[in-house]
Amino acid sequence: MSALRGALMCWSDQLIDKQSKSQLVASPRPNPVDRTPPPDNPDDDTESNLLSSSAQFEPEGRSYTREGIARESMSERHFVKYTFLKLDPAWRRLDAATRGQHKLEFLAACEDFADGHLLQSFSLVGTRGDADLLLISEAENLDRIHEFHVVLLQSGLMAWAHTPYSFLGMRKSSEYSEDERVRSRGFLGKYVFVYPFVKSREWYRLSADERWRIMQEHIKVGREYPTVDNHTTYSFGLDDQEFVVAFDTDDVGAFLDLVQRLRATEASSFTARDTPSFTCIAAPLQRALNALDGERLATLAG
Repeated sequence: MSALRGALMCWSDQLIDKQSKSQLVASPRPNPVDRTPPPDNPDDDTESNLLSSSAQFEPEGRSYTREGIARESMSERHFVKYTFLKLDPAWRRLDAATRGQHKLEFLAACEDFADGHLLQSFSLVGTRGDADLLLISEAENLDRIHEFHVVLLQSGLMAWAHTPYSFLGMRKSSEYSEDERVRSRGFLGKYVFVYPFVKSREWYRLSADERWRIMQEHIKVGREYPTVDNHTTYSFGLDDQEFVVAFDTDDVGAFLDLVQRLRATEASSFTARDTPSFTCIAAPLQRALNALDGERLATLAG
């Protein structure tokens, strides 16, 4: 470990059990475990939570019905954190050596967390005016998410950045599907679309059977767009939104057409909020950092 990373990670090393770590996902084409082709019957409680690439199966001892799902063990369910960052334009006026040092410190913090947890990076340069970079981190408990962001704040880059948006969600199986949704899996598409989602109170006053009936139209529409994959997580009581809706695809047009089709469905009338919406480009972290100032980052020495 370099002197740079050693200095930056001294606090982290006291908190994080190194034996619990696995592999960084920094590529726009990660290869996480348990990744299987999309199921035939994807669905969920949000307007556009329709497509999932996790396997359809019913684990032994777990029963799914339209009225609800069996509770997953907390040890199976992971937290997913969406952290959007925006750089102060003044940072770009710093000398190249200082900017490079800041990026190396940021990279070291991310690599430390990713050595054991799923972490992916995305660039929003050119697609949003209020965010430049997205980190999606996943961990088995909130302590790991907390520790990661504490270490991240020690980097020089974060002294020039703020967090305009931050969404926290948790994996949970849908009451409308037998899909296994609690397992960690990465985004595989070239493009990722993220937005917070809130249903109206009228939706929850409907009976379980009525909500199930309404969702079937959504499922039918979703089956027509198999190249769009869904990664929705639940946020009830954890954050301001009820869901964090996220899709990945290589076909932006297919995603646009899917969302437009969903606007005409019955379930759409129960949407209270589904903005802001973020269009993100999957990129290895070094490339996403390079996009912040157009300067190539040298590889961090091991």
